This record gives sequence, C-alpha cells and structure tokens, in this order.
Amino acid sequence: MVLRNVTCKWSGLRIYPGRGIFFTRIDGQQFLFLNKKCKSLYHNRKRPAKIAWTTTYRKAHKKDQDTIVARKKRRAATRTQARAIGGASLEVINKRRAEKPEMRKASREAALREVKERMKKQRQDKVALKSSQASKTAGKGAKLNAPRAGPGKTGAKR
Repeated sequence: MVLRNVTCKWSGLRIYPGRGIFFTRIDGQQFLFLNKKCKSLYHNRKRPAKIAWTTTYRKAHKKDQDTIVARKKRRAATRTQARAIGGASLEVINKRRAEKPEMRKASREAALREVKERMKKQRQDKVALKSSQASKTAGKGAKLNAPRAGPGKTGAKR
C-alpha cells in the first residue's frame, strides 16, 4: 500500500492521508489545507510569503540552503585570438597596436589635414562653377526674373 502525500495549498507543507481540510471555492477550484490554522490564514487573505514558517517564506528568504546542492559554475577560460577585422589585415593591426601615442596622434592630424584640404578644394570648385553659371545667365538679360503673365485673381470678393 502506497501512502500519497499531498502538499498544503497555502503553507506548502506535507499533508498525510486522513489529515487536512478540503475547501471548494464557488468557481470550483479545490484547496486542501494542512489544518484549520492554514485555512483561517487563507480566508483572512494572509500572504504565505510573509509568514515565517511557510515554505514560500523560506524559499524567498533563502533558508534551508544546506538541502539545496549548488553546483559550482565553471568559467570557460577566455582566450583572445587575434584575427583580421574588416579590411585591415593582422599585420596592420599589430603594427598600429605597437605604435607609440605620439606617432598615432601625428598620423591622425595628417589625415585630418588631408580631409580638410579636400573639402576646401571641393568648396572652391563649387564656388567657381556657380560664378561661371552666373556670368552666363547675366548675358541673357533680366527676363529670367520677370513675373509671368497669366490669369490672376481679378475683381472683389463676392
């Protein structure tokens, strides 16, 4: 003969056969309480996590840790592996890593100077292009800016 142990719905403790109080709610849900104390606390809407002797309280406050066997987490040893990133090869990356900060700063400034010069040249080309177009349009006359004649609003409001 096998004895079936059921747990109390409120306290979480074991209920042995022949013990406990059965309660059926209006919606049909059934509860089996350990004793009248648990039933009374449930009906008074007490939270089991706030009552020190319940299993939910003990779990929430990390009691009974000796029964839980915690496995040690092993951390995999992280190995850094150098490899090429994007368009840069491994040799270029290692060369830049070994570079001194002064050299790095000088090369950065040179690159910035080169970019600024390129932008300045583009601006000058743009200005020259605009001035050449302006001189071409100036020869045609002032007809370009004259308003077009067309049907407009005439008369008063109705």
